[in-house]
Amino acid sequence: MKSIYAMLIALLLGGGVSAQVTRVSLQASGLTCSMCSKAVKNALEKVSFVDKVQVDIKNQQYNLTFKEGSTPDFDALAGAVEGAGFSVAALKVTADLPAAATLAKDEHLQIGGQTFHFLNAANQSVSGSVTFSLVDKNFVAAKEYKKWSALSKMACVKTGRMASCCTKGGAEARIFHAII
Repeated sequence: MKSIYAMLIALLLGGGVSAQVTRVSLQASGLTCSMCSKAVKNALEKVSFVDKVQVDIKNQQYNLTFKEGSTPDFDALAGAVEGAGFSVAALKVTADLPAAATLAKDEHLQIGGQTFHFLNAANQSVSGSVTFSLVDKNFVAAKEYKKWSALSKMACVKTGRMASCCTKGGAEARIFHAII
């Protein structure tokens, strides 16, 4: 049990090989034709850290990979979709974790220099390639955000910014809320 906590602390402190976001699957809503899909694809391709955008038209989904060494800004991805005239319906993040960790409800985990707050984890062991969904306001419908944010009483869930509930960072640091 101590070794699991040690590995989790190493991940949180960025020790050893760091965890990295490897890809994102983004679903856009409001698309009605292939021109809409192309507008979103073009907007996502213009985001500086995006390397490749593959479109799955049937599912209105965009599979994104990133330039090596870059840190994806999920808010910038949502902004690109919104700038094209649409909204994000779902955003799934896939990250490679270098060591096994156990996630508990309201756990904060550093991945690729960003902090993720897991709302529904139930002492799950995670390692290797892990996929989870972001459930902040810009990444899901309002009804779904309300459902997921009700799972935690922590202040950061409402603001998207680190608060006294968070172990690291200041009030200005962005925190992403996720479900696994």
